[in-house]
Amino acid sequence: MANPSLLILAGDGIGPEVMDEVKRVISWFGDKRDLAFDVSEDLVGGAAYDAHGVPLHDDTMAKAQAVDAVLLGAVGGPKYDDLDFSVKPERGLLRLRKEMDLFANLRPAQCFDALADFSSLKKDIVAGLDIMIVRELTSGVYFGEPRGIHMEDNMRVGVNTQRYTEAEIERAARAAFELARKRSNKLCSMEKANVMESGILWRDVVNEVHQADYADVELSHMYADNGAMQLVRAPKQFDVILTDNLFGDILSDCAAMLTGSLGMLPSASLGLPMANGRPKAMYEPVHGSAPDITGQAKANPIACILSFAMALRYSFDEGAEADRLEAAIEKVLADGARTADLMGPEGGTPLSTTQMGDVILEALEALL
Repeated sequence: MANPSLLILAGDGIGPEVMDEVKRVISWFGDKRDLAFDVSEDLVGGAAYDAHGVPLHDDTMAKAQAVDAVLLGAVGGPKYDDLDFSVKPERGLLRLRKEMDLFANLRPAQCFDALADFSSLKKDIVAGLDIMIVRELTSGVYFGEPRGIHMEDNMRVGVNTQRYTEAEIERAARAAFELARKRSNKLCSMEKANVMESGILWRDVVNEVHQADYADVELSHMYADNGAMQLVRAPKQFDVILTDNLFGDILSDCAAMLTGSLGMLPSASLGLPMANGRPKAMYEPVHGSAPDITGQAKANPIACILSFAMALRYSFDEGAEADRLEAAIEKVLADGARTADLMGPEGGTPLSTTQMGDVILEALEALL
């Protein structure tokens, strides 16, 4: 059988730096675990704009549609701030999500024991935290029509439309319920049904899906503003959170900071199964392109490496190997390995991006 295929889109800023460490991990699995991948690479974001005048070339989009999974680094940077909105680097990322129909964004917020002191919250509140936020990714206010800026009564008016169909809500809900069954069998759905018609429909559809096929899962509902408050008050009350595109964007970043560093957090964006049974999928770290540290070997590669672990689990049915990689990362953190973003007040010498990759590979070897 052919090897599973991966398209790497390293992107901008620190994207290529952290992706270099992912490529070393991918090679390790091929050499030591007989788990080889056919890897290709291309451009996205500002790098694609520099080469082609667009943030995602049509040929790259075609490649993304054809592979088993896409690994993305980061896009954007101040160099591109003055570009027209239609060709900003982020438009390449949005096009990938939309045209691959990656409707379920999985954002884990896990606090490693060794990093509990790095959270802005008290250690006892975040220690052992393990939340999964499922964000609907291809509809809602970011894609709804009409949208734009126009003149009305001699002044500018900005318009964005929050729009959801029941089919879009249903498939996101089913993805979340399936995840809940594999975890603690508990799901909290968040919206604003008190003030938004789209929130009323969201709650109705989630209830209908629950009653029809997932009555074994404990379901609760919460207004999204209260959800944000509860995430910083008592985050461990949650396991799987389901929410829409806009609220998911906000709530997942809120949950991310509970863990201490964006450099630790991966994500997966999943769509419907392809002919081979694997879902359309793109995996990326939560952090941005970090232009302030680009080229300085300071970037933390762990979020990007953990994104590959998610690919092992969700695209390639290699849960045991994903566990192995996550255990290696937990081990190096417990042993005190730190990049610059993880340095505490006690100081010390941080590891470079490549050195962090070195110790993770050493930990993988030790686990053999």
